[in-house]
Amino acid sequence: MTNLQKTVFTFGSKKAQGDASMKDLLGGKGANLCEMNLIGMPVPPGFTITTEMCKLYNSEGKVAVLEKIKEEVHTAMLQIEDQMGSKFGDNLNPCLVSVRSGSRASMPGMMDTILNLGLNDKVVEGLIEKTGNPRFVWDSYRRFIQMYSEVVMGMKPKSKEDEDPFEEIIDQLKHEKGVKLDSEFTAEHFKEMVSLFKNAVKQFTATDFPTDPWEQLWGAVIAVFDSWTNERAVYYRRLNHIPDDWGTAVNIQAMVFGNMGESSATGVAFTRDSSTGENLFNGEYLINAQGEDVVAGIRTPQQITLEGSRRWASVAAITEEVRAEKFPSLEETMPSIFQELIDIQKKLELHYKDMQDIEFTIQEGKLWMLQTRNAKRTGAAMVRIAIDMHKEGLLDEEAAVLRVDPNKLDELLHPVFDPKSLNQAALVAQGLPASPGAATGQIVFFADDAELGAEENRAVILVRIETSPEDLKGMVAAQGILTARGGMTSHAAVVARGMGKCCVSGGERLQIDYKNRTVSIGDLVLKEGDWISLNGSTGKIYKGKIETTAAVLSDDFDTLMEMADKYATMKVRTNADTPKDAEVARRFGAQGIGLCRTEHMFFEEDKIMAMREMILAEDEAGRRKALAKLLPMQRKDLEGIFEAMNGLPVTIRLLDPPLHEFVPHELENQKEMAEEMRISVKSVQDKIASMHEFNPMLGHRGCRLGNTYPEISEMQTRAILEAAINLKKAGIKALPEIMIPLTGTLAEMQMQKQIVTETAEKVFLEKGDSIAYSVGTMIEVPRAALVADRIAESAEFFSFGTNDLTQMTFGYSRDDAGKFLPFYLENGILKNDPFQVLDQNGVGQLIKIAAEKGLATRPDLKIGICGEHGGEPSSIEFCHLVGMNYVSCSPFRVPIARLAAAQAAIKEKKNSNKEVNSIKKTEEDLVLL
Repeated sequence: MTNLQKTVFTFGSKKAQGDASMKDLLGGKGANLCEMNLIGMPVPPGFTITTEMCKLYNSEGKVAVLEKIKEEVHTAMLQIEDQMGSKFGDNLNPCLVSVRSGSRASMPGMMDTILNLGLNDKVVEGLIEKTGNPRFVWDSYRRFIQMYSEVVMGMKPKSKEDEDPFEEIIDQLKHEKGVKLDSEFTAEHFKEMVSLFKNAVKQFTATDFPTDPWEQLWGAVIAVFDSWTNERAVYYRRLNHIPDDWGTAVNIQAMVFGNMGESSATGVAFTRDSSTGENLFNGEYLINAQGEDVVAGIRTPQQITLEGSRRWASVAAITEEVRAEKFPSLEETMPSIFQELIDIQKKLELHYKDMQDIEFTIQEGKLWMLQTRNAKRTGAAMVRIAIDMHKEGLLDEEAAVLRVDPNKLDELLHPVFDPKSLNQAALVAQGLPASPGAATGQIVFFADDAELGAEENRAVILVRIETSPEDLKGMVAAQGILTARGGMTSHAAVVARGMGKCCVSGGERLQIDYKNRTVSIGDLVLKEGDWISLNGSTGKIYKGKIETTAAVLSDDFDTLMEMADKYATMKVRTNADTPKDAEVARRFGAQGIGLCRTEHMFFEEDKIMAMREMILAEDEAGRRKALAKLLPMQRKDLEGIFEAMNGLPVTIRLLDPPLHEFVPHELENQKEMAEEMRISVKSVQDKIASMHEFNPMLGHRGCRLGNTYPEISEMQTRAILEAAINLKKAGIKALPEIMIPLTGTLAEMQMQKQIVTETAEKVFLEKGDSIAYSVGTMIEVPRAALVADRIAESAEFFSFGTNDLTQMTFGYSRDDAGKFLPFYLENGILKNDPFQVLDQNGVGQLIKIAAEKGLATRPDLKIGICGEHGGEPSSIEFCHLVGMNYVSCSPFRVPIARLAAAQAAIKEKKNSNKEVNSIKKTEEDLVLL
């Protein structure tokens, strides 16, 4: 049976039908469970239903899937029973299983999980007889009913203000029985809870809780498939660019129990620090608990290592005596298990050559490994781990460069708290430093309120008792996240680190009242809308708003950038319109300016009046008079930019937008303009009315403007070249590249170039000096791409303006696309927003055609990109493959582009080597034949 015909792959007893290379078919969890078996790890036996079955379910439905998988699932269950020495559904010797999701890309908490499946009233009695532990059995049963009812039967609170029906029952029982903590519940309490839970299920769903284990199993499998398309999973995929058509696998695995008493435990660990990248094994565990207890924060989790425990106690202001008595580490409580775990985590990291996120359970003194996966980490940790692993010999340079996600570098560039402002701030509480960074905002308590705040451009901090996957959109919208419960491996911590969001978890002094929308810290009561500030690097919580300042980059960051520059073949420039932007970009390693938008200079207050005077002038003489006022101002601005980029190329785009953007549209400003020009207000209004265009985007702008009003292009050319010559005398080297915008025909390009060259000759003659310059064009009109061979006869360089090229190719207005693009993305009409990620199949083909045609005419043609796509990694890889000389992006995306350019070159080299090896192998086979 081929892999695609097989629907189920088994693993257990150090054997497996799959391995780590099969993530596409088995999902990350399933593939790694197989791999852990193959390298000798203690893994409970189980099997994986493939992602192909999720695709089948989505296309043909439940009946088709169950019919397809039924026989193989029954056979695979027999293997679990054989290895565990128990039987699924048996009343006297029952085998219980977990049912978990598993996409090929990690999606922590986004899909559903069910534990303890196979329990019913008769099985419970048999399990009590078998284990002699009624409290454990009834606790497991009530957990199963709660989890299954929520996931499979849809029993959830109707609104955000409503309490979970199961939690209401638990709170009611605590009140009636005088119980404060879950750990104080007895077996009889849990037995009563089970009865109340069942009654609630019947009341809410109008059906009885299912008792047949096989009915439970099929319901759970379908629920996991359904969870692939739940709102939070879809949103998470869109956020992380995970394709919707991948589907999830389903992993069914024999249960092992961490809640069977004091010799049992469960935990989550990381082979390195996922916040800082420090090479320190760390994590959290709980004695007598199941896995969800650790991440939910219902009980304060304990640290695995003694070092981690002492650090935690220091942050939490707990004495060593109290720590050792109440919160001892696993290293102290179970030293032999701890040593076994240490050995396993070392073996896993060496095997995968990456930091691992592991889950484990200890059942009555035996360690079981439940999962390993490449761990989520902050941008800072990602950089440090890549560089450290290179130094340790685990990764070569190329692998280290490929290990860092370029987009994660963005986190390193975010501001931190300004020390002066921080010194005056009121520290009100201390939590755990779950995800680094600084965040300040107004308190909100619910995810949808955080979304609303973001829509209103308000900075908000999402404050929750604990977060759940349903809070994802609010977590994305918030500046930072604060939770009262949970440790460093809680949902809030893991997800926040994955998205580079500041997070403080486990602020246990916080008393959160959702109904009244307040958070109390001792006597201090903060209401929704009050300002707080979080330091995710220290766990400190401050009252009020704290100013931020620029981040300081690490030596590891510099090392990574040096490595990247070794391999990148494309240069990285920046889009910058001011000396300040240019200086920032150069600090980040920009190798020139790929787009300087001269029109942005004209909007400044000291220039806008002269610009409007030029626009409202009656004739050429009037326009030239106004342009004479603008010339020294434009020249001065350009001198500042050239100086900041001393010795590096600067591409200056001549005036691009339509002139109506510069004129006053408010009556007060029109009156001011009329007074300045000594004309009537009506004359100003008439002139503005005459400039009206039905579609300015396709109207009188770009080279059309420069050709109809050549004096504008003359003034700008003069400003550029005079600025360069002036700086030359001061020993500063300017390398100007004059770019003609919106060219669609060779004639347009030729006319503009003639204006530039004639003006240059005049300037050089007047100054008695000259400088080197080039004249090129911005390819942003589809026709220009198709006739690029003709345009290249005149243009010395091409710069692709992919914002407008995308707009014109799709026929989407950037200003209006927001009305339908969300629908298109949600419904799979488009996989990505084409204004954020380059459309390689459409717009990309135009770029490819233009590059090939341009180079055929002019082999030394310089080619670059200056649209927003110039800072997006997948778009940068496409630019590399097309053969561009450079990409240009905003200053703060320059490091991202540098790394992405290097990765593109390394990937191309590796693919090329694979092709060569494949050809050699084919040739060897032919010789043998």
